Amino acid sequence: MPLGSLCALLRTDSKIAVVVPCYRARGKVLDVLARIGPECAAVYVVDDACPEGSGAHVREHCRDARVQVLVHAENQGVGGATLTGYRAAIADGADVLVKLDADGQMDPALIPALVAPILVGEADYAKGNRFFDLEGLGAMPAVRLFGNSALSFLNKLSSGYWDVFDPTNGFTALHAAVARALPFAKLAQRYFFESDLLFRLGTLRAVVVDVPMPARYGDERSGLIVRTALFEFAWKHLVNTAKRVFYGYYLRDFNFASLELVLGTLLVAGGAGFGVAQWRAHAGSGVASAPGTVMLAALPVLLGVQLVLGFLNHDMHNAPRQVIHRRLAPPRA
Repeated sequence: MPLGSLCALLRTDSKIAVVVPCYRARGKVLDVLARIGPECAAVYVVDDACPEGSGAHVREHCRDARVQVLVHAENQGVGGATLTGYRAAIADGADVLVKLDADGQMDPALIPALVAPILVGEADYAKGNRFFDLEGLGAMPAVRLFGNSALSFLNKLSSGYWDVFDPTNGFTALHAAVARALPFAKLAQRYFFESDLLFRLGTLRAVVVDVPMPARYGDERSGLIVRTALFEFAWKHLVNTAKRVFYGYYLRDFNFASLELVLGTLLVAGGAGFGVAQWRAHAGSGVASAPGTVMLAALPVLLGVQLVLGFLNHDMHNAPRQVIHRRLAPPRA
């Protein structure tokens, strides 16, 4: 979108609020706040029981009238801090909720581009994607590059958003009407927050888009250990995948893809089980299995795999295409 059109878009009556979770970011939070543009009407800094006293530091040194500081008595994680900011912004009448980290990895100058798909009615939720610029990925540590790729695939399975990448990216914008429809109490509170949010948005059939952003890495320290997170996140993604498939294909709807998954799974399991049983029966006798026996094991597996692939093909093309915030938002006076 041309810069002039984008600036005109931001001069609408939509109120944009920015939530800045703050934990061990005392040295950078003021610079981040200073670079938030005039298109944002309110800024909520959430001190998540920061041992460095980031909230008090902002209160003492920040003179921006838009900035409010909210403080947690106990650490609740990035998800808990973000939800605290969301609640405050919604209570103050915000229309779009932007989440911006305090460590300087996200450029506040990109906020207009991030919120634009929501303001023009093309999306309910927009998120940054650091994988568009391949040259810029050279700054990303190799372990994070691999971890993000693996987690992105798992997230596609659990959320149903097959065209979305970089799921742990915390630079996001959410329409407030959609936020009000989310079960805040059930959302993950810590590093799984962004991935779990995508799963919840998928159950609402919200439209999600990626917005290109550069990968920026400096001397900041991440509390997320990728090698540990891969195993922890994999289990959570597996649980969310089972929930999503059950909700979407058996509870709320039942179609040909639902049959493909059931029949395909039964055929693969039955064929594999029969094949293993026959192999064990003939292994000790030294007598080769008859060709017909082999076919009885192989054919159900092949048919089952084809049916499961058919289900996956349907699922990949079943991403939401119509925004939901228009019917969820209360009418304006």
